[in-house]
Amino acid sequence: QVQLVESGGGLVQPGGSLRLSCAASGSIFSIYLMGWYRQAPGKQRELVASITSGGSITYADSVKGRFTISRDNTKNTMYLQMNSLKPEDTAVYYCRVPPGPWGQGTQVTVSS
Repeated sequence: QVQLVESGGGLVQPGGSLRLSCAASGSIFSIYLMGWYRQAPGKQRELVASITSGGSITYADSVKGRFTISRDNTKNTMYLQMNSLKPEDTAVYYCRVPPGPWGQGTQVTVSS
């Protein structure tokens, strides 16, 4: 089972952008489904976006048109490009291959 490590979080002003990376310890070529999740303070963890090996993508309604999920099998990495960030996007972001374990996540804070 591959291990996943998230990176790319930080503090950004409203309207700004960040790109999160999810680096795998091994090949992701054969992994069917990968996803980005987030958990805001006091809220349940939620699915933000998912992508299959065939390129099928889903987004939470709250991020449609602003976030873009992608995967690069040659680099064993999944990405989440986040544009037009809002304060309500503040959360710890996780990548995961369900139903595998959760990693440490990366903090995203949107604030002026």
